[in-house]
Amino acid sequence: MPKEMTRGYAAQLEERLGYRFKRPELLERALTHSSAVPELRAEHGEGSAEAAAIQDNERLEFLGDAVLELLAREYLVKTFPEWREGQLSKSRARLVNAHSLEDAARRIKLGEHLRLGRGEEKTGGREKPTLLADAFEAVVAAVYLDAGLDATREMLMRLLFEQALEEGGERIGDSDRKSALQEFLQGRGEPPAEYRLSGESGPDHQKLFQIEVWISGERMARGEGSTKKEAEQRAAQSAMEILGRR
Repeated sequence: MPKEMTRGYAAQLEERLGYRFKRPELLERALTHSSAVPELRAEHGEGSAEAAAIQDNERLEFLGDAVLELLAREYLVKTFPEWREGQLSKSRARLVNAHSLEDAARRIKLGEHLRLGRGEEKTGGREKPTLLADAFEAVVAAVYLDAGLDATREMLMRLLFEQALEEGGERIGDSDRKSALQEFLQGRGEPPAEYRLSGESGPDHQKLFQIEVWISGERMARGEGSTKKEAEQRAAQSAMEILGRR
């Protein structure tokens, strides 16, 4: 059966969101999957005003997608002023893709609060990645409609954007270092960079890898990291700095 929202039950989710709704019906709607609507309307009596007022979260999902897009772009532009448009676009895609939204939904245990129909419940709807990502977008729209951009921005900083930053910096930018180097080389008509493992050190539980990046037969730069991927990113960053100075 679809979950009926109560103030106390909703408060658990509001605490995780870090936001208390002035209009709790917005949160209730954001958590209502389309599969729950027929059953909820039947409970309230078809044709009644209460039944007619029950709506699913699809329109909120549509709005939430746009709000997320705006705030993600704003966040990246402010946080990484040196990035070019290509880097910003790739990172924006990573920041608000379905997997990132699903992860955010799981961190706040959003699935526990969804209102689902019997069929969706039986097929594990509370754990479905797409359903969780869509519901997160709907919650974003609900906060926006309840309190505006400032409150939504604050919530997303805690739940989504700051999760993308680790070790002082730039997990969301990691893949873009290699991408940025690739774009730069393509623009000059040069072949792709080549990454070579040049060494490793330390015990197995604290291994450090050294990676060299070669461009057109020239060893351009070197990077070190606790994983090969991290070392490659640092090598690419160093190569970009060298090429920039040239």
